Amino acid sequence: MSPESGTGTMLYEISRIIQGGAAVCRHASTAAARVEHEHLFPAALQPRDYAVPNPTWNPETKRLYEELSRDPSWRRLPSYEEFAGSRSSMSLEADGETRFFTRNLDQEGIGFEYCMFYNEAEKRTVCIFQPGPYLGGLAGRALFSFFFFFAEPTLTRILWFLGLSLFSFHLSRPLLPSSRYTHGGCIATILDSTVGAGIVNSIGPAMTANLNLDYRSPIPLGSTVLIDSRVEKVDGQKVYTRCQVRSHDSAVLHSEATALYVMLKSGESEARL
Repeated sequence: MSPESGTGTMLYEISRIIQGGAAVCRHASTAAARVEHEHLFPAALQPRDYAVPNPTWNPETKRLYEELSRDPSWRRLPSYEEFAGSRSSMSLEADGETRFFTRNLDQEGIGFEYCMFYNEAEKRTVCIFQPGPYLGGLAGRALFSFFFFFAEPTLTRILWFLGLSLFSFHLSRPLLPSSRYTHGGCIATILDSTVGAGIVNSIGPAMTANLNLDYRSPIPLGSTVLIDSRVEKVDGQKVYTRCQVRSHDSAVLHSEATALYVMLKSGESEARL
């Protein structure tokens, strides 16, 4: 056997050893990832990710989702019906006993339909939100009538004394739920959820201390809005943020808010805040 052939054989064997070692490393890495995933999500408790398109999403919601998904600077945040970190210790019997408020309905399209994306470089979080028909609020004239009832005690006493039904009729009709606009509390909820998700992803666990929200224009049920939140300042445990809610084409400013969150120290219980 010539020296050249001996050298070639040796290099071939070394190559096989290296390739085998790389394969073992890849297998170990994959197995470790699988074990970690299975520890967090046992096979019997595999969660459903709700932050993906479903048949109830309208064209504008789908369009925004696709645009952000194609942009590498944005990372989609998965969304489950409960806190994923708690599932590792959850029993089969306990599954389903608690849910996130925004994921508390089994039927698609009737409540909170949304998907969040996070931009690490900008410390910014956006949420594509489509309110379903179960998120409707009261008509504005109902609130005015209710206020008028208590703001004019003399007039109401006279009407009550005369036994007139006109005022009662005036109150009962507007107090019917509106089928057109999203309840203000639901807007505050999804806004708070968006801001909180951004803080958790950029800084760490935190809880809402203060939320100042200005409603500029009502959000029609079934429409698509984009919630844009960013961290403005961090001062010790305090995190200051700013957020806007705009129509899918950014033409209408529906709401804007500022919020203060307090970061949780390592091992600190939420109950202490």
